Amino acid sequence: MISVSCHYDRHFDFAPQRTALIVIDMQRDFLAPEGASGVSGFDLAPLRAIIPRVQNMLGAARRHGVSVFHTREGHRADLADLSATKRQRTLEAGAQVGSSGPLGRFMVRGEFGHDLIDELQPAVGEPIIDKPGYGAFYATDLEHLLRSKGITHLLLAGVTTQCCVHSTLREAVDRGFSCLTLADCCASFEPALHDATLQIIASEAHLFGWIANGENVISALDNQTIETTRRAIEEKA
Repeated sequence: MISVSCHYDRHFDFAPQRTALIVIDMQRDFLAPEGASGVSGFDLAPLRAIIPRVQNMLGAARRHGVSVFHTREGHRADLADLSATKRQRTLEAGAQVGSSGPLGRFMVRGEFGHDLIDELQPAVGEPIIDKPGYGAFYATDLEHLLRSKGITHLLLAGVTTQCCVHSTLREAVDRGFSCLTLADCCASFEPALHDATLQIIASEAHLFGWIANGENVISALDNQTIETTRRAIEEKA
């Protein structure tokens, strides 16, 4: 069992083999200037700033036996799963779902812009959850995959903090998963919204679980490995 120091003097205890890191929507449509969010005029700098930290977190998860899942928000090519409300909202934002852009049709599965950025491509065997909504459990088989692997604890990273990350977190909490939001591995176009979401997570005696920086989780994982190795050497001596 590993214990991580969290915000507000809390600790998150987890077993790596029963834990999954979910990397949410690190797609070109959200992170590339030519993608939907860039074309809509959003400031991508806060989102792109977390890429190295998410890379580090992915590396640690892979080293230490934490399962990794990736999500992508997007829709069928025929847009049968696109609501009229979302269609109108994205039209008003300047990059309507399904319309043509520099990286292909915005937010459509199979298009170049819909895929994950080069820096965060999945390793072999890591599932990709394609979702039509904000939450990663809506209209997907994510819960089934987690249950089948015996996962009880989740580490959440990705974009944006107040939308798809928090939507997924709320869904996970309602399903009984113990959740840790990685504050420095999440971002919003507006930093104030990121900060406000972290306050909501911690509100009312931590309604939505724990908050920590990814570097703290990485340190806890690495230190546990060092300690395990030391004990093994001592037992052989």
